[in-house]
Amino acid sequence: MEDMYVKAGNQERGWNDPPQFSYGLQTARGPPRNLLNKRAAPPAGAGAPPPMYSSANHLAPTQCGIAPPPLHKAGPPPGCVASPLPPSGPMISQKEAGSSQSESVPDVEAVVLVLKRALAACRQTIGDQVCNDVEKRLRLLEDGWRSGQLSLPVKRRMDALSQELQSGHWDAADEIHRSLMVDHVTEVIQWMVGVKRLIAETRNLSPELLQLLHNPAEPVQEPVSQS
Repeated sequence: MEDMYVKAGNQERGWNDPPQFSYGLQTARGPPRNLLNKRAAPPAGAGAPPPMYSSANHLAPTQCGIAPPPLHKAGPPPGCVASPLPPSGPMISQKEAGSSQSESVPDVEAVVLVLKRALAACRQTIGDQVCNDVEKRLRLLEDGWRSGQLSLPVKRRMDALSQELQSGHWDAADEIHRSLMVDHVTEVIQWMVGVKRLIAETRNLSPELLQLLHNPAEPVQEPVSQS
């Protein structure tokens, strides 16, 4: 047991040198580690391993003296004719038709018409200053749409918003307004406040005034300017 001890660090080099373990303590720390990169020895009594053939001599005869079958290209069985692939023309045309349909742009006239009808219905309940501000915002929306400043997702959501507004689904229209403010704030920041005010005001309209919004056959009355 005298060979199992721990010395302090080497005093000649420094006080914080690591301790020195004795040889007996190092060997008694545990069983030797298994080296993972060391090849395992064959079991006792096992015979010699089978002969290994190189990949270059893969056509050499096997131990039983029978040669492997000759290598040849795989082809169709006799009497069978490979059928050609179906033409890809109709599939491509269907894809193009689907993509063109999905990329269809809503009509700016229909969207702006619904918003103007809602504004005309609100003119009888709210002041002229608010209506004029909303009208100015709607003009910015229309100008940005026609000049190509609005992306296709914004146009589609505004088309859906106008349909919900015309149907009287105020919560759905307000939800679309919030989604536009979150996802496309840089495109809609200049005029979306007017659309939001329009949704809030039409929600409080009487059923008689809502006929201006729900009846698309009735023309929109422009405000008469006082001279």
